[in-house]
Amino acid sequence: MSSQLAVAFATAARLLFGDAPPDKCQTVDCLIDARYAKDEAARKLAQALYADYGSVAGLGADEVMDGGYRGKIHLVPELPVGGYRKHLAWTLAAMKSIDGFFAAQFADATDQPAYRWRALAFRYVRSVKKRTPSAYATNWSIEYNVEGSLLISEDGVRETLFHELFHLNDEEHKDWSQKTLASDYDAIVAKCGTKDTCLAPFAPNSTVVRGGTFYAFQPNNGAGVHEYAAELAVRYFKEQSEMRAKGKLSRRAFKCGPAENARAWKALVDEFFAGRDLTPACA
Repeated sequence: MSSQLAVAFATAARLLFGDAPPDKCQTVDCLIDARYAKDEAARKLAQALYADYGSVAGLGADEVMDGGYRGKIHLVPELPVGGYRKHLAWTLAAMKSIDGFFAAQFADATDQPAYRWRALAFRYVRSVKKRTPSAYATNWSIEYNVEGSLLISEDGVRETLFHELFHLNDEEHKDWSQKTLASDYDAIVAKCGTKDTCLAPFAPNSTVVRGGTFYAFQPNNGAGVHEYAAELAVRYFKEQSEMRAKGKLSRRAFKCGPAENARAWKALVDEFFAGRDLTPACA
């Protein structure tokens, strides 16, 4: 176990076996081996996720959730084995990429980000007769839907998990997004409603809801400012990665749009990413 942070044994036991963990196991490695005993390839992936990032891939609950604009959604536990093993592979690849991003972004920085991306509880579920939500997060756990519409490629999983990671860090920072961004966010929504042509300059990311609008501004989706902030974090991930890889951006920096963008960007970078921004100053 190379990471400093790791999911605790008791948490891992509940995540992998609920109320009936095997008596023989006294370590998380043993629990993972026991849970994934019938799929050797998945077992190796789950062990690597724990060894490298302190995170455990287990099971979510059988529940009917209120999905807001999505309606009621029945979620059932679904271990990522067999035909769903690819999701475990994509999760591991995403966490490797995210870990590498922070290592490169802050390699020579005096200040480190106020951000956590390790020691996570991944709770795999399957939605019944629906493909939403792709994921949701709370209390350092990420619910991952193996039938989620956004989780159909390694790139989609990486972007979705970075989005969900922000929710966890926003929660840790005492609902920072609501306290800091809500005023501008509410003003944008009051001005534009759901009109994409009006919202486009303010949208941090291109994700749209089928039959709806930009995900950052979709009505009846909980506190909308939370999703806006998470999409802003994804934009940070994309822009900083592009700057390191190519030395320039392929499109205008988000902060160089409307004044609301610049305020939100600076606030996010200062709060979570130690003020480190590789994008050039706006013209």
